[in-house]
Amino acid sequence: MNEEQFIQSLHEKGIELTSKQVQQFRKYFELLVEWNEKMNLTAITDKPSVYLKHFFDSISASFYENFDGSFSVCDVGAGAGFPSIPLKICFPNLKVTIVDSLNKRIQFLTHLSKELQLSDVNFVHARAEEFGQNVEYREKYDIVTARAVARLSVLAELCVPLVKVGGKFIAMKASSASDELKDAKKAIEVLGSEKSAEYSFLLPMEDSERTLYVFSKTKSTPKRYPRKPGIPNKTPIT
Repeated sequence: MNEEQFIQSLHEKGIELTSKQVQQFRKYFELLVEWNEKMNLTAITDKPSVYLKHFFDSISASFYENFDGSFSVCDVGAGAGFPSIPLKICFPNLKVTIVDSLNKRIQFLTHLSKELQLSDVNFVHARAEEFGQNVEYREKYDIVTARAVARLSVLAELCVPLVKVGGKFIAMKASSASDELKDAKKAIEVLGSEKSAEYSFLLPMEDSERTLYVFSKTKSTPKRYPRKPGIPNKTPIT
């Protein structure tokens, strides 16, 4: 996907990029490649793949769910900023918080946001389990996103505690993860949420499968969740 195809594909989805936004994506690509030489941010560095598999793929959540407002968004384990930074470029009114356990990635994201002149972005160096127990962040977000960070049963425990009651947790999965959904059923319920939508689609050009699971927060998460770092991964809620 070259830049022109990227702009056109978004246009077809009702997203009109300004010249400033086009420039921001251009700069994002350059910085991603430059920093990737110093530290491992992504295995994907060729321009067409970055535009398709990172930028376009990240924005795909907005084709199905509304991001066009001053929503507070938390991105758990965003790595090089996906999906929240491409979403933020397209929807500048979003208030974005990214939490990541690796300080080097936080340094990259801080530099990136300055270079792209993004406002209302906040980067926190923390383990997701500890972040979710912090009263400053717990149950404070309209939307919590995560993209291919862990299995859904684990991911739910890291993300749902951050969602305010009435808000949404959006899990972006590479392909139909129906077995993950089955395994996560108990966790979703225990944590105070329920599945409200599911979208499956193909990424253009290469036709790879994508699935979005949307969970609505119906009641407060019990205080014991998330458990201590490492435990959700070792012993998911079953």
